[in-house]
Amino acid sequence: MGTRKYFGTDGIRGEANRMPMSVETAMQLGRAVALVFSRDTHRARVLVGKDTRLSGYMLEAALIAGITSTGADVTMLGPLPTPGIAFLTQSMRADAGIVLSASHNAFQDNGLKVFGRDGFKLPDAVEMRLEEVMERDPASLPLAVGADIGRARRIEDAAGRYITHLKTLLRAEYDLEGLKIVVDCANGAAYNVAPTLLRELGADLTTIGVSPNGVNINDGCGSLHTDLLAAKVKEVGADIGIALDGDADRVILCDEKGDIVDGDALLGMCALEMKDTNSLAHDTVVATVMSNMGLGRMLQREGITLERTAVGDRYVVERMRAGGFNFGGEQSGHLVFLDHATTGDGLVGALQSLNLMLSRQRPLSELASGMQRVPQVLESRYVLSRPPIDSLSTVTARIRDARKELGEDGRVVVRYSGTEAKVRVMVEGEDAPMTERLCESIMDAFGVDVGFTEK
Repeated sequence: MGTRKYFGTDGIRGEANRMPMSVETAMQLGRAVALVFSRDTHRARVLVGKDTRLSGYMLEAALIAGITSTGADVTMLGPLPTPGIAFLTQSMRADAGIVLSASHNAFQDNGLKVFGRDGFKLPDAVEMRLEEVMERDPASLPLAVGADIGRARRIEDAAGRYITHLKTLLRAEYDLEGLKIVVDCANGAAYNVAPTLLRELGADLTTIGVSPNGVNINDGCGSLHTDLLAAKVKEVGADIGIALDGDADRVILCDEKGDIVDGDALLGMCALEMKDTNSLAHDTVVATVMSNMGLGRMLQREGITLERTAVGDRYVVERMRAGGFNFGGEQSGHLVFLDHATTGDGLVGALQSLNLMLSRQRPLSELASGMQRVPQVLESRYVLSRPPIDSLSTVTARIRDARKELGEDGRVVVRYSGTEAKVRVMVEGEDAPMTERLCESIMDAFGVDVGFTEK
């Protein structure tokens, strides 16, 4: 694969109105998607959705201009969770779906993700093809004129179509009558979908983060900031708390005691249920290198194989499809139930967890207690540059020393973020103070070799 200029591990992402997340980039991508996905005389049909960021309106207009300028047609979905856009791309037989969202990032960032006709994120080769078209001189592109210019229309029932799909995932014999639920929508794309879904299924619902104003997405709420959720669960005596991120492709739960249940715990408890019901393909779960060692140990005891991938739900999904597996995810809360969704879906994960609570008639705290977590420390810092890690002498020496000290009972994972200018360090081991010390030592080495910034 050639060097990428625009696409990272999860589409194009950056500060809005700055390269690469500029109006020009959005227009270029719109043209590229329309041209790459057109076939002979077939005019490409492209869905466009977004989250609630202020910059979404600006970038949406540029994206639509780019698509229609090639003669392709656009269907605008408005604010909708990323997995909802993936679902509608597939169900409406569109040629592609484009999402304007920077997921869990702060409001000043934005991003562009592209789904293919099948509802899956694009393979590397297709993203490289898009970049090649984006780099062309616009004057060389076959732009439309006159009546051939593309049309743009908005559908008003996009959220309703997605909600109808989600309702089918709660088992037919169940409803949520009598369950107290708190949902935190992070002032993001699910601010309307999630409350509507849960109320229509009968929940006694308390909401957080359902008043987006363009600048408050992920601000002190959602799956990255769960203190508010935990406090509210205890305050109202809820049975469960559900925290989504800005585009609702990840979920973190809170049990009835106010304790947080992360993606690893959800992977564990759902995998056991799927194995017991003979619905876990090949008795295998796919997770990333960031998942806790305790998850692997728990699954091994139950005869379930854990396969690890690089960080990023796209890599989890790629491995699942290649191996014929149907369940996987990330510690951060991306849960991929491939029988029901083509990408991580926070609401699908929440509904499957509710199915489990209702079928077992046990509280979430008990269901999530099976995994004994190994002490794990995660740190992230903004860096001034991102040279190859193996070229950094101080960093590599500290990593080597840490792995030697941990031995076979620990792990070290050091990587650059694929979506932000950050380095991330994870150290895992049986001795909590040791893991903290080693993580800090490695992070300090980046200060020596690269240098930090406040962004």
